[in-house]
Amino acid sequence: MGVDGGPRTAVVIGAGVVGLSTAWFLQERGVEVTVVDRDGVAAGASWGNAGWLSPGLAIPLNEPGILRYGLRSLLDPGAPLHVPATPDVKLLSFLTRFAMNCTWKSWSSAVQANLAFNEECLEAFDVLTANGVEAPTVEAPITAAFENTRQAVGLLHELRRIDDSGLKIRYTALDGDALREQAPQLSSRVKAGIRLDGQRYVDPGRFTRSLADAVAARGAVIRSGFRVTGVHDDSGALSVRSGAGDSVRADAVVLATGAWLNDLGAAWGVRVPVRAGRGYSFTVPTDQPVSGPVYLPAVRVACTPYQGRLRVAGTMEFRDADAPLDRARIDAIIASARPLLTGVSWDGLTDPWVGPRPVTPDGRPLVGATDAPGRFVAGGHGMWGLTHGPVTGRMLAEQITTGKQPAALRDFDPTR
Repeated sequence: MGVDGGPRTAVVIGAGVVGLSTAWFLQERGVEVTVVDRDGVAAGASWGNAGWLSPGLAIPLNEPGILRYGLRSLLDPGAPLHVPATPDVKLLSFLTRFAMNCTWKSWSSAVQANLAFNEECLEAFDVLTANGVEAPTVEAPITAAFENTRQAVGLLHELRRIDDSGLKIRYTALDGDALREQAPQLSSRVKAGIRLDGQRYVDPGRFTRSLADAVAARGAVIRSGFRVTGVHDDSGALSVRSGAGDSVRADAVVLATGAWLNDLGAAWGVRVPVRAGRGYSFTVPTDQPVSGPVYLPAVRVACTPYQGRLRVAGTMEFRDADAPLDRARIDAIIASARPLLTGVSWDGLTDPWVGPRPVTPDGRPLVGATDAPGRFVAGGHGMWGLTHGPVTGRMLAEQITTGKQPAALRDFDPTR
């Protein structure tokens, strides 16, 4: 331990944006860090997501409408929310808990709990990009598009509830020429839109790799192919052991393994289940350059400019985190988005991807100390791990090094 009682060394398990952000901010506080990952940098949910840095839309999944939508879509294999028929008792238990939290009271509590993260998330990105992370964030509004004004009303009500919670969002209703000018890729079927200002996007894979490079340049060791089997007390330190028999010793350990968090966390007193809400994405060419992100709420599809093309992301599939990509899910995204977009070369699809987003049943992540001394957790952000990754790392690094829990983390206690 350091002279002030804080750790001198730490091992971060997980090389996604949450784990690497925690590593960077620990280094900022003078901690020597080793990062280990069973696969490698950005191998989980960090590479292929939509790349939105969107405090205006970073809202909990457990709003009542998602439960009604889910019940209607259970028998539709092409629906954006998909739960395959399964004998998985733990998944069914998780979904039951999730359904119990799909109330306005629970949702509003989660919105309030996430308020500090949403208020500070963009600033945390600015700290990183101003100090060695060479991947830009791009300011651009997000255009939400609808086939009619009735569909838009639902999002407007949600935005007003968020605004009432204290997070001020700037948004403008669009139609006709103003909508086409904002997003020329929208087809003639789209009649109404909402522009959310003050948002950003990023190439998530490039950002996460650049973050890893910055962490390494500051002296960290990043070890890929290190599958952790346990963390043990070892003569006053903690020993992180791999299946190959390797080990790394440190004063503190941070578990940031996303959808696999419960594998180790359960033994540390983490009782909240985390399940994989798997998202899919792919990339397609477009006839015209895409000026900014486009959101299709009715079909749960997010589109983002990506390396001169369009990344299309969607679906929420509750399936085992390590299950292979299901091409039918990508076909379902195409079928739902094709009528709403124009000038898109769907046959030129590349980079099909699936990633396991870590979802909790109450819409709140797990960030902070566990019941096991020296062991901390950072995960469970659902669809917003990229948006909230850096601010999570900054606040958790403060707790680890000072021993004091930031007020913003109280509702995210991993042992709640």
